[in-house]
Amino acid sequence: MLKSKDYSRLEEILGYQFKDKSHLDTAFTHKSYANESAEKVVSYERYEYLGDAILEYVTSKELFEEYPDKTEGELTKLRASLVCEYTLSQITQKLGFGDYLYLSHGEEINDGKNRPSILCDLFESVLGAVYLDGGLEEAEKYIKKLLLSDIESNSTFYDAKSILQEYAQAEGLKLDYRLISTLGPEHNRVYRVVARLNKEEYEEGTGPTKKMAEQVAAHETIKRLGIE
Repeated sequence: MLKSKDYSRLEEILGYQFKDKSHLDTAFTHKSYANESAEKVVSYERYEYLGDAILEYVTSKELFEEYPDKTEGELTKLRASLVCEYTLSQITQKLGFGDYLYLSHGEEINDGKNRPSILCDLFESVLGAVYLDGGLEEAEKYIKKLLLSDIESNSTFYDAKSILQEYAQAEGLKLDYRLISTLGPEHNRVYRVVARLNKEEYEEGTGPTKKMAEQVAAHETIKRLGIE
């Protein structure tokens, strides 16, 4: 049986008080911990599955209402940028979701609480927990507060490389990405790259693929340069 953590700070951030704290215990239990536990412990995977479906529905509905002139293709692209791994993991990392994780010893020492894929999962698993505890109205509040309160800022990641490329061309600069390092085993690689303009290094990015690392580096560079 899991011993519940103190979720008061998290509930304050979410603006929601859980009636049943065990939903949060499940939402923060990684499968590695569940597999290692001598007792029967349920991981967050089912909550993540539920949260993923709710996230797609609510985000689709909100974008449909917010942008009446956008085409189906434009709305799909915008939604994809909002619910991608990078955007969701950045939100949960800033809010400290990783601090509540139940991880196996192996995941703990490999910095699992800061891994983007796990942090992305947590956005959805906690959303699933909110829905199960408080219903759809509370789930919608969660999504609007954490993700949809700043759509423009949260949606730039998807097009970061093309936005930066357009900026470089307009300014007469040459944009490229330099691979700094490749770490980890083949099944869990971490690529680190830096974006360069006329060989001057700007921001770095890391990711499970070189393309993702470049996307992160471009996004961080856009923010540094204040490109709209």
